[in-house]
Amino acid sequence: MKGLLLKDYYIAKSNLFITAVSLIVIGFGLSFLMESSAILVLSPAVFTTAVFQSITADASSKWNRLAVTTPISRRQIIAGKYIIYLILALTGIVTGLFPCAVLWLIRHDVTLQSILLYGLLGLGVSFFAGSISLLCAYMFDPENSQVVFMLSFVGAAVIIAGITLLTNLFLPVKGNILLPFSVALVVSILSFLCSYQVAANRYLKKDID
Repeated sequence: MKGLLLKDYYIAKSNLFITAVSLIVIGFGLSFLMESSAILVLSPAVFTTAVFQSITADASSKWNRLAVTTPISRRQIIAGKYIIYLILALTGIVTGLFPCAVLWLIRHDVTLQSILLYGLLGLGVSFFAGSISLLCAYMFDPENSQVVFMLSFVGAAVIIAGITLLTNLFLPVKGNILLPFSVALVVSILSFLCSYQVAANRYLKKDID
């Protein structure tokens, strides 16, 4: 498993530094147009694109043909992608906190409420998008996984909007906006775990070509 994670890390490494610097610069730029902590919605998505670059590279190089001949199990191959996705999503949040901290020191316009709000939203969207796109990558054509990943954010936004409306039917969200996003994050994590189980089971039966 460690080797799988290292492989994906080396594929992503060349772009991670540039991604982090670009995200910090964008964070400072967006702070003049919207709340400074809104960058936390974007940061997990930006970092997790590296996972789909890895999936595309694996498909192009036919790496999976070699992998299934090694002691690595097919379930571990899938688990590696989901774990690296989780790590990169959290790395994106941590990176996004850097411009938030600097702007708080300069302008004092970043609050704990806004960090929690946009952090919950960013992670929720990212996990829902990952649930959809990672599953599709192993059920259909992995070479188009990056396109599916981008489209999955539309689906993730619709799901979170639906969860917010449903939550409001039972508990008013006005004045407690963190509640629906907290619910959405919990549901997105469960969705992510279910997606892994389905993808792993599907990959166990898939013919590697």
